[in-house]
Amino acid sequence: MITVPGDKSISHRSVMIGALSDGVTEVTGFLKAADPLSTISCFQSLGIEHRFEQDRLFIYGKGLLGLRASASVLDAGNSGTTIRLISGILAGQPFRTRISGDQYLIKRPMKRIIDPLMKMGAKISSTEKFTAPLTIDPVGKLTAIDYVLPIASAQVKSAVLFAGLFADGTTRVIEHEPSRDHTERMLGLTPVKENGNSVISIEGGRQIAARPFAVPGDPSSAAFFIVAALIVPGSVITVTNVGLNPTRIGFLTVLRQMGASISIENERIIGGEPIGDLVVKHSDLRTNFTLTGAIIPNVIDEIPILSIAAAFAEGSFEVRGAKDLRNKETDRIQAVCTNLRALGLTVEEFPDGFAFESKKDLLSSEFDSFDDHRIAMAFGIASLALPGESTIVNAECVSISFPTFWETVQSIQG
Repeated sequence: MITVPGDKSISHRSVMIGALSDGVTEVTGFLKAADPLSTISCFQSLGIEHRFEQDRLFIYGKGLLGLRASASVLDAGNSGTTIRLISGILAGQPFRTRISGDQYLIKRPMKRIIDPLMKMGAKISSTEKFTAPLTIDPVGKLTAIDYVLPIASAQVKSAVLFAGLFADGTTRVIEHEPSRDHTERMLGLTPVKENGNSVISIEGGRQIAARPFAVPGDPSSAAFFIVAALIVPGSVITVTNVGLNPTRIGFLTVLRQMGASISIENERIIGGEPIGDLVVKHSDLRTNFTLTGAIIPNVIDEIPILSIAAAFAEGSFEVRGAKDLRNKETDRIQAVCTNLRALGLTVEEFPDGFAFESKKDLLSSEFDSFDDHRIAMAFGIASLALPGESTIVNAECVSISFPTFWETVQSIQG
């Protein structure tokens, strides 16, 4: 029986919503990893105090108008969630802010949030390639808009909704395909259906009352150990207290489609989020399908570990329509393909995905993490089922989301 760290997406949002709330927000299960700590650091620079007390985080909110100008450039570290979501909040502030990040974050695309925020009247400047550092200047009130998401993106949706708090009127975000809905749940927003689309509305000036948040175990982190149990003969693993938000568990559908034995026990609702325990048993997996279409936004973070499950399955596996994987902490399509080839597989790489046929007798090897936590963890899990010893280069990058990952791996090996 193992537990995984708190959900990264919910941890980020608990700090942001707590900072904008009136009163003290108590968060249990907060993920003390590099990315969420970058969010805390940014809000600390904006005048928001916090304290940790054992497994609880307390955020001392100052309401919508309580932030103050930072004396220095905000540092989002490696966190795309931090810089994209906080930009929506900063767009409505009466002061100038500059925000940047590490050598990897400053290469990631920001046009996807710059465009809708500027439609609301925000004044944002970036590099010529629409990357960080970003400079956000005050404009007074933003203007509410109806924004149709061009692609399913929880980060873009959340940035617009946060900016909507500082806009005149009611801002509406329309999405054709569902994306992670933690922001809506945590703000108490109820989507409505219009013409087959989901519409989320938020009123400008809407006050936020402080409330407690309970952060469940991160399903994206659980996915690694679920696959470990599936591919290592004789394994049975129970992962407890995992978030089961429907917009986050598409990978379970994919694994079950491969023939995975995964059952859910002790289901309950905590803080508006469904939670349960996952019991996973070694399974003879089969693939022969293409992962594409509407499910891709739901499994985008799990594609590296799903490729490991497919490598140890029988049959072919293809991913298409996942071009956004190239804009993560690293180019994950290239990284996955490079490491799958190191396993001894013949892999075809596409602009928006990859394809391969599994085979027996995969090879232990040296795998490059490309300084990407999900790549390091995926091929660390693969190594458990390989003969001999494998090496993960720059394995410490897992601290971004799962600081105790390697200790947990050692515990299940025992």
